[in-house]
Amino acid sequence: MKFNTRTIHGGQQDTDPAFGAVMTPIYQTSTYKQSSPGAHKGFQYSRTGNPTRAALERSFASIENGKYGLAFASGLAALDAVIKLLKSGDEIISTNDLYGGSYRLFTRIFEKMGIRFHFVSMEDADGIEQYINENTKMIWVETPTNPMMNIIDIAAMARIAKKHQLLLAV
Repeated sequence: MKFNTRTIHGGQQDTDPAFGAVMTPIYQTSTYKQSSPGAHKGFQYSRTGNPTRAALERSFASIENGKYGLAFASGLAALDAVIKLLKSGDEIISTNDLYGGSYRLFTRIFEKMGIRFHFVSMEDADGIEQYINENTKMIWVETPTNPMMNIIDIAAMARIAKKHQLLLAV
């Protein structure tokens, strides 16, 4: 499939197995029938997974040519999961103009867990390399920034991250 088709049909089943819907319906249930405890058709409780979210995640993976995609209830939930890829002693270079929720999660939670953050201007991509050291594991980019609406050059950040073998989160 080409990109435009993948954005609609990528990663999807031919039809929904329950009733044959061409597109996955929105399942608004919290629990699913089990033939016995732990014996289910792939879903048991919506907090751990449901057909609608699974279809969305397969679609994300297809669009990005990836094996897996993940969907979260909020951006901060996604941020929390990504930062948990790191460990105490790791360092992150982040923009100094980022969403207040991101900043508070970084400074009030993850700094207490031993992750160090460098909040720097990212308007000049080459300027961030001075903050990279042996403990740097990630570059965190939010663009346009909030509240100043600065635009960060994602391609430049990707080149720097690749050059130094760092994770890049955008």
